[in-house]
Amino acid sequence: MNLTSFLSGDIAEESPTDGVTYHETNSIISQLSSFNLSGGTHLDYLTSWEEQQQRETGSCQDSILVRAIGSRRCADGGLGQRQGQGAGAGGMPRTKRRAPSSTNHHHHHHTAAEMAPSAHEEGMPRHPTKRLRHTGARRYTKTEDVSSASSFSQKRCVAWFREYTTPDDPDMLGPEGMEKFCEDIGVEPENVVMLVLAYKMNARQMGFFTLNEWLKGLSELQCDSMAKVQQKLEHLRNLLNEPHTFKGIYRYAYDFARDKDQRSMDMETARVMLQLLLGKHWALFAQFAQFLDQSKYKVINKDQWCNILEFSRTISHDLSNYDLDGAWPVMLDEFVEWLKGQRGEGVTSIETRGS
Repeated sequence: MNLTSFLSGDIAEESPTDGVTYHETNSIISQLSSFNLSGGTHLDYLTSWEEQQQRETGSCQDSILVRAIGSRRCADGGLGQRQGQGAGAGGMPRTKRRAPSSTNHHHHHHTAAEMAPSAHEEGMPRHPTKRLRHTGARRYTKTEDVSSASSFSQKRCVAWFREYTTPDDPDMLGPEGMEKFCEDIGVEPENVVMLVLAYKMNARQMGFFTLNEWLKGLSELQCDSMAKVQQKLEHLRNLLNEPHTFKGIYRYAYDFARDKDQRSMDMETARVMLQLLLGKHWALFAQFAQFLDQSKYKVINKDQWCNILEFSRTISHDLSNYDLDGAWPVMLDEFVEWLKGQRGEGVTSIETRGS
């Protein structure tokens, strides 16, 4: 049904209530009747029934037309009170586009707020406090990651150890792996700090680290990477300046360096180890090394080894506090006699000592 048909039907039920002339009303209807307002795709004209209704109703059409399309207001205001609230001068097609009236503006705004998607639905935090808590969680994760990276990991430590071993013997780091390890941390194999590191591991044999020894020492040092060991090198060197710790390292070095098939340390190895441990700290080391070269000794036992340290710590450079009747090993008595002879000083024969 088109608009004119609808209007004509309503006109039959309404009585004229305004002062709009018949000719004005007919003019409006004539213009509307030229089009098919029902939404079709072609022009259409009024049917004969519609024309008859148009003639019979007269001026009543105007009242119904005004109410339906909102283009005019009724003179007495009665119909306007029923239909005019919220209706604009532009008619029904403009209703969705016009601004809301002051009467229902608040209600319209409230409805829009209710219909809007929530912050949660849009993926945004509902409140600033929650946003801060969310940001803090991300920061905590990063901090935790960093803390995890800096803390000791046995898994990382084992994986690092395996970089220096072979598939045939994955739990033993041998001489070739030791050279690579020293190269990685930037230390020469003969550097004393390697002895201190071996002491921390309680390694049993020079040139070898077992997996258990590796884990023992590096767990104590909290090192599971090359960079971490490098950061600990100065700490390891400083342990040599602590008398009690140095004594433990010195005693440990004897069993660490000697051939495990022998009870004593061969002289060549003893010379190297003494140089490493006492060469820079004992004023008489050069003379003692020369004495060993000229002596009959081929090996050094552990008692001799331990007493050499005590001698270096307690006997002065001029030997003035050396007691021939003391409980020093014969090796050290012979060294004192040899050194005094080198200096041209009178000596007392060891054979006549105590006579």
